[in-house]
Amino acid sequence: MKVLDHLQIQQKIKRIAYEIFEKNYDTQKLFLVGINNNGYAFAQLLFEQLREICNFEVELLRVTLSPANPLHQPVELSIYAIELHNQSVIIVDDVANSGRTLFYAMKPIYDVIPKKIEVAALVERMHRTFPIRIEYV
Repeated sequence: MKVLDHLQIQQKIKRIAYEIFEKNYDTQKLFLVGINNNGYAFAQLLFEQLREICNFEVELLRVTLSPANPLHQPVELSIYAIELHNQSVIIVDDVANSGRTLFYAMKPIYDVIPKKIEVAALVERMHRTFPIRIEYV
């Protein structure tokens, strides 16, 4: 069963990009942090849309972790977390289920104080057991 076709996905990505722009218009730099492979692929699509519409810099990053065992393997961010100090950060994943992967993906950022952290997901399944709110879905 196909939930969304290619055109519908493109429209949703564009709409989410505009929402991100509208809520962050006053920033100078925005960091998109894609989780593992699928979250990073979704972040790349958002990044491309945002580059077309934004008047501020957007940087694309990757965070890698083991969703099955987030405490047994290191959570790695593609830059030093200190670079996110006082910056606007959006964590991006393809599907938000329990919120567990999103929760642990933020682990490298806990040692710095960003300006704000928001979450974007293509699909939200509402099976949350972790305190995560999806701002862009």
